Amino acid sequence: MFLDEEKLWKEYVQGKQTYVQLAEKYSCSAKTIKRKLDNYSVKIQAKTARKVIVLMDTTYWGRTFGVMLFKDAITKENLLKYYVKNETNALYIQGIEELKDKGFEIIAIVCDDRKGLLQSFRDIPVQMCQFHQKQIVIRYLTKNPKLQAGQELMNVVNLLTNTDKESFEGVLGLWYEKWKDFLNERSTNPLTNRTFYTHKKLRSAYRSLKNNLPWLFTWYDNIQLNIPNTTNAIDGHFADLKNKLRNHNGLILERKKKFITGFLKA
Repeated sequence: MFLDEEKLWKEYVQGKQTYVQLAEKYSCSAKTIKRKLDNYSVKIQAKTARKVIVLMDTTYWGRTFGVMLFKDAITKENLLKYYVKNETNALYIQGIEELKDKGFEIIAIVCDDRKGLLQSFRDIPVQMCQFHQKQIVIRYLTKNPKLQAGQELMNVVNLLTNTDKESFEGVLGLWYEKWKDFLNERSTNPLTNRTFYTHKKLRSAYRSLKNNLPWLFTWYDNIQLNIPNTTNAIDGHFADLKNKLRNHNGLILERKKKFITGFLKA
């Protein structure tokens, strides 16, 4: 029986069909399906150089294998990927430089808050993902803070994706004026007699907002560029990829990479 490898590959990657399911469908052995899929060469179309807004992020399977992806926010096309053991600023910078070398004009970047990354592209507007910022605050305060100051700061953070720069800065400033004495409260360690800030997590949550503020509203400062304020488009793509890969548990690394390459088309 003739098996169209390209059709088989599409059913495998896009249709969530396992080796066994495909074998049943085409009345052959799972080994035959596996051999056909191994023989298939994933075709990646050349990317057309143009103006792009780059969304970039990394997702992991376990602790030592991940994929770093660079995606165009305008067309939703995946432009470039790296397989990584861990993400580094150097690799993100390398990716941006590689895209430039290929002729892409990068008019903006959207990324998370990796230390030093936001400051790495001085000639390109950089938007920090507002969703990631919200997650940072939640890590410090939880979704349901017990302190009133924390509850009110969460209310401020919940405005982040629904307001403009001046309004957010104003509300954050009012929160700080109300709670600055509380933020600066200190306690004493009875054993060492040393003092420390009583509300460390609240201070850290506020400080993350204050420090990241220059990059949280780049979309607003460059409104004509239509920069997204989150990396949700890439995060959703990662979620879909992981969902499809769950149907193929146990793949050796090279087959997993081939699946990811075929899915991302980059």
